[in-house]
Amino acid sequence: MTPLRQSLAATALLAAAGTAAADSADAVSSRLQVHVPQTLFRPEGYDHREALFGVPPYGGSIAQSVFYADSDLCDPTVDTRKGYPIRSKDGKGNMEPWPTPYILMVDRGGCSFVQKVRNAQRSGAAGVVIADNTCLCSDKDCVSANGQDVCQPAEPIMADDGSGGDISIPSFLMFKVDADEIKAEVKANHPVQIEMQWALPSPDDRVEYDLWTTPSDPVSKDFQAKFKPVAEALGSHAYFTPHMYIYDGIKSNCQGFDGENMCFNLCTNNGRYCATDPDNDLDHGISGADVVKESLRRICIWKHYGESDGVGKEWWNYVNQFIERCDTPDYFANEDCAKDCYKHAGIKQDIIDRCIRDSGGLEKDQANTFLDLEMQAQVKRGVVILPTAFVNTVALRGGLSVDTVFTAVCNGYLEGTEPKICKECDGCPDFETCIAKKKCSGRGGGVSTHTFMSSILAISLVFGAAAFWHYRKTREEMREQVRGILAEYMPLEGDDGQVGSPMDFARRGGTEGLMS
Repeated sequence: MTPLRQSLAATALLAAAGTAAADSADAVSSRLQVHVPQTLFRPEGYDHREALFGVPPYGGSIAQSVFYADSDLCDPTVDTRKGYPIRSKDGKGNMEPWPTPYILMVDRGGCSFVQKVRNAQRSGAAGVVIADNTCLCSDKDCVSANGQDVCQPAEPIMADDGSGGDISIPSFLMFKVDADEIKAEVKANHPVQIEMQWALPSPDDRVEYDLWTTPSDPVSKDFQAKFKPVAEALGSHAYFTPHMYIYDGIKSNCQGFDGENMCFNLCTNNGRYCATDPDNDLDHGISGADVVKESLRRICIWKHYGESDGVGKEWWNYVNQFIERCDTPDYFANEDCAKDCYKHAGIKQDIIDRCIRDSGGLEKDQANTFLDLEMQAQVKRGVVILPTAFVNTVALRGGLSVDTVFTAVCNGYLEGTEPKICKECDGCPDFETCIAKKKCSGRGGGVSTHTFMSSILAISLVFGAAAFWHYRKTREEMREQVRGILAEYMPLEGDDGQVGSPMDFARRGGTEGLMS
C-alpha cells in the first residue's frame, strides 16, 4: 500500500475520533460548591467540567481552603510563596508557602491542562480548579460584561494530552464568570473554602459497570488479566458488560459511493466497521480489520457466556488466554490460536462461529447487528477516551486499575446493601490477597482479651527480668568500686599485729570495724 493511501486511511479515522470527542463529552458526575464565604454558596452548586485524567475519590469529597496561584502554572518550578490570599511572613521576610492541604486555583492558557495539574500536584495541592479565561459565546452576560471580542463557541473539555497517567489528584474547570468571583474574593485576602465532591448514583443493591476498550488496547490488558477474581467475588451483586469500541466507517468516509472500501484493511464489511491499526503499519502486522474481527468474537463470547449472569467467567478466561497466547503480530489473527483459546477457556467454537455468522458476518457490504449496537451505545454513552470504565453510568477518571474500579463499584451501592467483599477488602493494603481469601489480613481488626492480657503479662515479665538483672549488675559494680578504694587508700593491721590487706576486710563483707 502506498504511503499516500496509508495517510488517507489513517486521517479518515482520526477525524472521526476527533468529531466524537468534540460532540460527546462525558456527563458530569461531580459537584463543586463554595462553603466560605456564605455569600458565594449556591444550593445547586457551581457549573464546571471534570478532567478526563486524575484519580477522584469516588464516593468522597475534598473540602479545603483555596489559594489562587495568580499564574497559569506552566512553569514546573512552582513558587508556593506567591499568590492569594496574602499570608504572614517568615523570619527572612518571605511570605509563608501555601499551607497544605489546599485546593489551588490556576489560570487557563499557556500549556495543557495536564501540565498545569501535574505542576500543582508536585507543589502539594490536593485538588485543582482551573479558571477559564474566555467567555462562552452562549453566555451573553459574560461576553457583554467583559467586552471580549473573542468567545469560545463550545464548552471546553479537560482532555488528557496523552501524558496524564501520573496525575493522581482531581481537577475541575470553572467557567469564567464564576471563577472571577472566586479570584476577586481571595485577591481581597478573604478566606475561601471549596468542596469538590464525587457521588456515584446508588439506585439499588446491584451495581452495573462497563468497560470500553479494544482487543489491541495496551492500557487495559493488565486490568483484564487481573480483574476476573474481583468479578467473581462480586458475583450477583454486580453486573459487568464489556464493550468494544468500533469506528463508524460510513461516517468516516471509509465507504465510497459505490460501496468500495476506501480505508482498505482498516475496515470490514466494505468499509462499514473500522479500527485503527495497532502498529501503524498497514502492510504488515495487525490490521484494523483484524481488531474488528476479534472485537466481534469477544462480543459473541459475552452474549453466550456472560450476559446471563453479568460475571462471565468464560469470557475472562478467553481474554486472559488470548493475551497470553495470541497477542502478537504473528498470532493475533491466527484462527488456530483462537481455537486453542476456546479450548482452554471452556468455550464451544461452533456456538461463537454461528453467532458471528448470524449477526451479519464480516464480509460483503451488509450490516452486522452486534457491531451496529456497539456503535450506537458508544455514541449514547459519550465515550471519549479508551479505555474507559463506567460505574452506574458514571465514567471513572484516572488510570484503569483493579482496586480503583473495585472501590468505585463498592461506592455505587445503596447505603447498607454493600456485599461483604466490599466491607472486607475496600481499602485493604493487601488487596489481591484479600480478594482471594475473602479476608483482609493486612488491616488491624482488633484482638481478643486473652491475647491482649497475655501480651501485657509477657511484656511485664520481660521488663521485670531486665530490671532485676540491672539491679544485680549495678550492685556488683558498686561493690567492686568499694573494694578498689579500700585497696588503694586504707592498709589495715590485723589481730596478730600484721598489716593486712584491706581486701580481706572487703571479702569478709565489712563485718568488722575499721578502727579497733
